[in-house]
Amino acid sequence: MQFRQAVRMVEATVALTTNRESLLPVLPPPLEVHSLHTDFCEVERIPYPSRADGRISLLEDASLPARYRFIGTRAVWEGPLTRLSRRASDLRFSLWGNLGFLFRFALFLLEKKHGIYSLHACALFEPSRNRLFVIIGGAGSGKSVYLLSGLERGLSLFSSEMVHFRQEGRSVRWFMGSLADNVRLGTLRRYFPLFLPRGEDIPREDEWSRKRAIDLSSYRHLEKSLLDPAVVLLFPRVEEGFGKFALRPLGDDRQTSQFLFANVSEKLSQTTILYDRIPVPGFDSAELAEARRKACLDLVRHRTTAFCGAVLCGPLSCWGDLLEGGLPIRR
Repeated sequence: MQFRQAVRMVEATVALTTNRESLLPVLPPPLEVHSLHTDFCEVERIPYPSRADGRISLLEDASLPARYRFIGTRAVWEGPLTRLSRRASDLRFSLWGNLGFLFRFALFLLEKKHGIYSLHACALFEPSRNRLFVIIGGAGSGKSVYLLSGLERGLSLFSSEMVHFRQEGRSVRWFMGSLADNVRLGTLRRYFPLFLPRGEDIPREDEWSRKRAIDLSSYRHLEKSLLDPAVVLLFPRVEEGFGKFALRPLGDDRQTSQFLFANVSEKLSQTTILYDRIPVPGFDSAELAEARRKACLDLVRHRTTAFCGAVLCGPLSCWGDLLEGGLPIRR
């Protein structure tokens, strides 16, 4: 394998080797809907290490059937990899796509090697109160509405899509996540025209079916990590046409930790299909799952977690009076 490259995401390091240079990821990743920019703050090229958290070997060979093997922390891909990429229906589900192999592999390595857990969430920081709002949910839950509305209200961007945390002694450290977001063009036009790309010609019939990757790094918080901010965990459900704001505190720590566990586990443990044809099992194990369960419960019960709640709201009412002190802080 004559071509090699090494990358780092948060603290996870991955060494890549291949017999064809064109198979290596382009760094920094371009700003596209399928880009790793929408997963991580940085996908950083680093000097090729003698030791890495994980390794990926890529063998381009058109005579071999496409196949994938995984042993320990080493993955091997073989077959007509270039052809698979050219014919893929959705490059998000590819080796370097934002729902693809390197993304999930990095989440696994962050947990296994560094004790860092990754929430599918956006995060916004309020410096004046040293308060971090973590808006947790899957696709369609309303994270982008909270994200863009929060930026309009003066909050600083800490993550648009994935945010990471680790317990360090009696403290919790939060690591910055992605600084770009995939947003439906209809959402931008109707509710957040400030963020519409200039000169964008949006056919009305396509505005709700198409997403656009937008760079939000100009709104970012200066520091890449935060130690012991006051944390507000919100689980939203944003309904079109719903004009009210309903906040329900989550008082059962065990139930809340289960919600967190399901969220942190989703991308890591689910089996996915890459290039429309190769099933890739999740990376989970009983040992990792138990450590993750404990980490989620510890986070919910940590002294810095000020509030946990579920929200039902509309796009224009998503913050209610949360930023004006309307939060029953738990101490």
